[in-house]
Amino acid sequence: MTTPILQFENVSKSFGPVRVIEDVSLTVEPGRVLALLGENGAGKSTLIKMMAGVHQPTSGRILVDGQEVTISDTKASEALGIATIHQELNLVPTLSVAENVMLGRTPQRGGLVNFRELRARAKEALDRIKLDVSLNTPVGELGIARQQLVEIAKALSMDARMLILDEPTAALTGHEIEQLFTVMRELKAEGVGMVFISHHLDEIEEIADTVAILRDGHFVAEVPADTPEPVLVRHMVGRDIEDQYPQVEKAIGEPLLEVNGLTSEGKFHDISFTVRAGEVVGLAGLVGAGRTEVVRAIAGADPVDSGTAIINGSQLKSGSVADAISHGIGHVPEDRKAQGLVLGASVSDNIGLATLRSTSKAGLADISGQRRRASEVAETLRIKMAGIDQEIRNLSGGNQQKAVFGRWVLAGSNVLLLDEPTRGVDVGAKVEIYNIINSVTQNGGAVLMVSSELPEVIGMSDRILVMSGGRLAGELPRGASQDDIMALAVSNVDDAIVDAPGTVGAADAAEPGENDKTRREAQL
Repeated sequence: MTTPILQFENVSKSFGPVRVIEDVSLTVEPGRVLALLGENGAGKSTLIKMMAGVHQPTSGRILVDGQEVTISDTKASEALGIATIHQELNLVPTLSVAENVMLGRTPQRGGLVNFRELRARAKEALDRIKLDVSLNTPVGELGIARQQLVEIAKALSMDARMLILDEPTAALTGHEIEQLFTVMRELKAEGVGMVFISHHLDEIEEIADTVAILRDGHFVAEVPADTPEPVLVRHMVGRDIEDQYPQVEKAIGEPLLEVNGLTSEGKFHDISFTVRAGEVVGLAGLVGAGRTEVVRAIAGADPVDSGTAIINGSQLKSGSVADAISHGIGHVPEDRKAQGLVLGASVSDNIGLATLRSTSKAGLADISGQRRRASEVAETLRIKMAGIDQEIRNLSGGNQQKAVFGRWVLAGSNVLLLDEPTRGVDVGAKVEIYNIINSVTQNGGAVLMVSSELPEVIGMSDRILVMSGGRLAGELPRGASQDDIMALAVSNVDDAIVDAPGTVGAADAAEPGENDKTRREAQL
């Protein structure tokens, strides 16, 4: 039998009195992909950080090539042939692509940087994943997807024999995901072992060999990657989730949000729609269609050149977040860590950000009141944490996202603007977020939701607006198919004829190719 590259034997990890990993054993074998699956907070990130040398186990053994080792830091991990692609990118924005690929391993000659060798080795790594980008471009000028691919090229340039990939597909388009999977298959053929984390069960089935499932820091099971999804979910959350997109009875009322001719040059043009009380309106479209930009403009995060957004008959001030909040708008941004949270602040402080001013007394913040109210919201939303004063950076992604929602629950917002509300969130936490959305609409609120997950858009929306090229291409009713959405998303909006809500001139809607009908190829 082939000797495993890495083995964890009865490994546990504690942070102070909190035990986050309990007696976990698993094996990474050459030429095979082991997927780690579990809810947010199950211990996946802690586990791979022990492989990467960021954390050391409190107890248990780590073996590499059958020999017990101590992975004292990241350099020790790299020396053992282990390369890690973390969920949070580890790049220097002002350095070039080539310099980032070779970061920490800059070749030298006579005490000076050997730029010829640096560029040659960086180009070899980029060619390996077929990333066509100038080696001289500052990496900060690249989009998130290309930055992710640079991070992958950086890891591959180390000639690693074991690769750890922590949600590497989260910011990638369908074509880029297929490029990554092609590289992973080539690495498997070369005998490289891999650990792969993703919340997309279809990706796990496609690329992994086996799945190790964690729940609350404990090892639950290791099963084949083609295990049916309901079985995987049951292992993950400890129960069956029968209704992935829960539906509730609600009354559709008068318009709460009215958008008229909203235009921001170079981003979107002449956007008009309404969202009524009790409605969830989905906003779909290809990456770059302008969905995020529209949501940010309504939320006051970005100014517009023309057009209006009206809440309950009152026109919002362009570019004023404070005005939007005062009119009952809550905004859950696409990037929660960069735009939605103060990572060094507590859970309490983050939940109370939107109400800090409105609850102040004589110009002084009502700290005790904020803390009490935040605790009540955190309990209602079932946020898993050590306590309300815990730094929010130490919560799992799903619980961080629920805290952002909690801010607007506390503020009493009746119009929620959600941009990728479940990105990087496990299936159990997704259902909890959907229930939060449903509670808003049941109480007479309205929701505008951007999502790149077509099943989510279809499952949660009462109506679906589709953007293409910075314009609204059309509107679809509840129950529309993925093909219906794709036809509008890839249509030529200058020629599209919108006859009525839910219809589009058939001759003007481009037919999507077979590969465009999946989430991966469409990347809506």
